[in-house]
Amino acid sequence: MSVLVFVELKNKLSKAAKEAITYGKNLGSVTVITYGNAPDNVLSEMGEYGAEKIWVYRSLNEANDQVLCNFIVKAAKKTDAEFIVLSQDQTGKAVGPRVAAKIEAGHVSGAISLPENSDEFTVKTNVYSGKAIAYVTVHSKIKVISILPNSIQPVENKVDSSISNFEEDLGLGRIKIKDLKPLGEGIPLPEAELVVSAGRGLKGPENWGIVEDLAKSLGATTACSRPVADIGWRPHHEHVGQTGVAIRPNLYIAAGISGAIQHLAGVNGSKVIVVINTDPEAPFFKAADYGVIGDAFEVLPKLTTAINNFKSSQV
Repeated sequence: MSVLVFVELKNKLSKAAKEAITYGKNLGSVTVITYGNAPDNVLSEMGEYGAEKIWVYRSLNEANDQVLCNFIVKAAKKTDAEFIVLSQDQTGKAVGPRVAAKIEAGHVSGAISLPENSDEFTVKTNVYSGKAIAYVTVHSKIKVISILPNSIQPVENKVDSSISNFEEDLGLGRIKIKDLKPLGEGIPLPEAELVVSAGRGLKGPENWGIVEDLAKSLGATTACSRPVADIGWRPHHEHVGQTGVAIRPNLYIAAGISGAIQHLAGVNGSKVIVVINTDPEAPFFKAADYGVIGDAFEVLPKLTTAINNFKSSQV
């Protein structure tokens, strides 16, 4: 079966891209499409995960959702794709439904599994802010699947791959991007496997050093609750929750966060949740795998020291 996988690249092959290609390889023969000026070594690395053909729209550097939709639709027609796979990130959320509508395809948003072994194409998705799982069956000939980050384990499946340019008129759309600002270095939150987060219990931005120290010792990404971002203690791209970034790390450590339902909705896909709070009645403890009733100002530095000592002993 012909599978078209759309990925966005910078200077490295992201985990989200590896997940999407791995997913596509499980469905059939994979053609990956991307855009921009990613180096050839990054492009060729996609062959390690099963990409047989790689099409690059090099003259396209700053794309809006309308242009990307046209790009995917044209590539899907060229490859006669039966499946179109993309990551359920900001771009995927905007582009996936557009593509499905244009080509009259069935659309699965936020798939968390490979198809079930049956005669029908059925996959699992999270519903009700992660409180339940739905089994979605798609009957259309062409299917568009958006993969929730950190749901599929990337698997190396080396194949011979070819890289070629894709050049067609995609139109300009009705939106023009005027400026792009990088969010900083490190692993983006949707791709992070380890996350250390904190809330208003930290009492002020000047105390965030203990959060960053623990994150550094673990090799983790930092995050925060919505009130912390709203009052300007931390940048908004670190806000996790229902109205922020939804994450599914292997480990989520939350310090000084009560655990309101809106926050839980964005983090309850985490495999292990550790909650640190002075209030034993904090609702977050009900969702935690491990709970520490204690002061973050005491617990976090001790955790950091213990981790650093353990790492030193392994050298």
